[in-house]
Amino acid sequence: MIAAGLTVLLDSFARFALQGLGTPAPIFPTRHLVVSGLFRYVRNPMYIAVVSLILGQGLFFGSILALEYGVAVFAGFYLFVLIYEEPTLLKSYGREYEEFCANVPRWIPHLRPWQGKRE
Repeated sequence: MIAAGLTVLLDSFARFALQGLGTPAPIFPTRHLVVSGLFRYVRNPMYIAVVSLILGQGLFFGSILALEYGVAVFAGFYLFVLIYEEPTLLKSYGREYEEFCANVPRWIPHLRPWQGKRE
């Protein structure tokens, strides 16, 4: 879980910088909606990767506290996505983001990638 989470996180950061021309941080957002790579399978691979890293560490070290922390972090990400991120992306990217949301699940990846727009 740790290795997979780190790989996904690094790939996603690179896509935000190179294709989106920005960062995941709200203070310097991307100029383009990133819908390639793992984003073709699931809308939030970075959040899933971070939770995977935390839960993987909790399992590796046998730490119930780390596992509880992972669940709390996921709950925070879930609320952040619903309350702030999705409405903000809808305002920024409009129809393009609506199409992305209609075809790519928020949390549980599809087995087949979305064949829509690629960057």
